[in-house]
Amino acid sequence: MKPVRGAGLLVLLLAAGGGYGIWRAESPYQGFSGEAFVEFAHGTGSGAIADMLADAGVVRSRWDFLLARMLHRGRLLQAGEYRFQHAASAYEVLDRIARGDVFYYELVVPEGWNMFDIGTAVEGLGLFNAADFVAAAKNPALIRDLDPRAPSLEGYLFPNTYRLSRHTTPEKLCRMMTARFRDAWKGLRTDACVHDTVTLASLVEKEGKLAAERPLIAGVFTNRLKLGMKLDCDPTTIYAAILEDSYTGVIHRSDLDRDHAYNTYRRAGLPPGPIANPGLESLRAALHPANIDSLYFVARADGSGGHEFSSTIAAHRSAVNRYHRALRK
Repeated sequence: MKPVRGAGLLVLLLAAGGGYGIWRAESPYQGFSGEAFVEFAHGTGSGAIADMLADAGVVRSRWDFLLARMLHRGRLLQAGEYRFQHAASAYEVLDRIARGDVFYYELVVPEGWNMFDIGTAVEGLGLFNAADFVAAAKNPALIRDLDPRAPSLEGYLFPNTYRLSRHTTPEKLCRMMTARFRDAWKGLRTDACVHDTVTLASLVEKEGKLAAERPLIAGVFTNRLKLGMKLDCDPTTIYAAILEDSYTGVIHRSDLDRDHAYNTYRRAGLPPGPIANPGLESLRAALHPANIDSLYFVARADGSGGHEFSSTIAAHRSAVNRYHRALRK
């Protein structure tokens, strides 16, 4: 009977050991503290992943992770960088890696932002300094083949939501954004001049709050360009002040009088390049401006974001007076 008792004891010990191992794999590792980043390259095996997690203090030991892996061996582990901020069990860690719950920064770039706005947003994420991004964006090399006259990447940093890693550099972000612009431009299926289209679209983007009005605004600017009239576009005056590092949040008489290449109150024609990064609808409006005879527009005072369009200076002045009277009320 002794061999039978010994075998029974061995079974109990194995069961207890297995139960203890499962408990370890499924209970949070209380020894974890702080924050840890662990990155797995493509092709990294389970053993190496276990070692890296143990070295970073994410799991108690490599064996805890390997046991969890053995219990759930059918799951595919995803490459990437992971951020661990809280105590977790080996199974929870395995589950995150199997789901591909990689760490990234999310950068949301709305239509109409300029490169300075984007730089400020990236700095707010803690990824890199705004000045470093602006310095990279001032180099037009990435877009030179499409627009040989581009003074910078302004206009080609396409509005979108971008996922960035801790290894994303200003140059890499510029490359991502200009690549997205290339895709959008290709989708428009046009042989129009890229430089002039994007520059006009940037003015339309800054002036047109309502999508339905953007072709109308593009039509006004197109009419003025044909007649050799100055565009008198406030956002270009603001951009000139931004480039001079003198913009205070409002337009002053000195801004309107500044003899700057981007100030369309002083210079006829389009500015030297885009003043912001237009979205797809503004690009379409610049390519297909409305066929109207209007030469002027002024904002409505009703808060709708809409404008009143006029064909003569007299009608425009009346519209401006109505705007100011409405504001006073």
